Amino acid sequence: MAERFAVLPCNGLDKLAGPLAREIALAVVEACKGELICPVLYNNLSARYAKALELPLIVIDGCGTRCATKLATEHGLKMVRKLQVAETLKELGESDGGSLTPDAERLALCQRLAEKLLSAPDEGAASNTEVQFAEPVEYGSVTHDKFIFRVPMQDYLFNENHCWAHVVGNRARVGISDYMQQQLTDLTFCEPPRIGARIEQFGEVGNVESVKSVADILSPVSGHVVAVNPIAAETPEIINEDPYVRGWVAELELTDLESDRQLLMDGPAYLDFVRRQAAQYKPNR
Repeated sequence: MAERFAVLPCNGLDKLAGPLAREIALAVVEACKGELICPVLYNNLSARYAKALELPLIVIDGCGTRCATKLATEHGLKMVRKLQVAETLKELGESDGGSLTPDAERLALCQRLAEKLLSAPDEGAASNTEVQFAEPVEYGSVTHDKFIFRVPMQDYLFNENHCWAHVVGNRARVGISDYMQQQLTDLTFCEPPRIGARIEQFGEVGNVESVKSVADILSPVSGHVVAVNPIAAETPEIINEDPYVRGWVAELELTDLESDRQLLMDGPAYLDFVRRQAAQYKPNR
């Protein structure tokens, strides 16, 4: 029998992807004899699900608001697998059906996605190939007013969106720069991509949210997501504290680094870019 899971779907039943998220959740629960977590009841009476949440948790979001993921994050729940329905449909070239009542074709699709969720690896699980990402040896810095923006000088590539890729062999970890995290201020939420997702250069590889703003993490490199950082997802303030090492968001297996490099900056070039940006810097703090 399949491993048992607790499943937390979104509550967006008034949106087209919401009923699909519910159907996928029901299919997962039925297949693994698991526990369904009602987001409304959990938000108001979390103790009711204390026993159910001893099981590993799958979170299913309908749309880009990711309300189920945010609910789980707010309550400090560890998510082992996640699915964002609207994003997955787009990747598969499928339609939501245009109705709040899923038809037979959509129900069959929900069943397939449930089976895929049950067979997927847990997020943050170690990949078959272990890669050691060493800490930066040398940093450059830009001082502006009372702010200091740090930049690793070797082994990191940057785009103009203030996102970095730390490249080792055919792998890269991706995150946001010190400059970007200081602009965003104290982070309260980090949404990494799903493992297995294909990411194009400058494509979204997650997003972060502070009390004042939301920002997409635009990947400097193209590849497939092989790991995500559960610490950043559960404790986003680690990105503020250590954006270049412990605050990485996703790890990619690279697909076209040679071409990607042509549109990126190394550490010294990015340091000059930050210096120009800092002259116009208006902190949110």
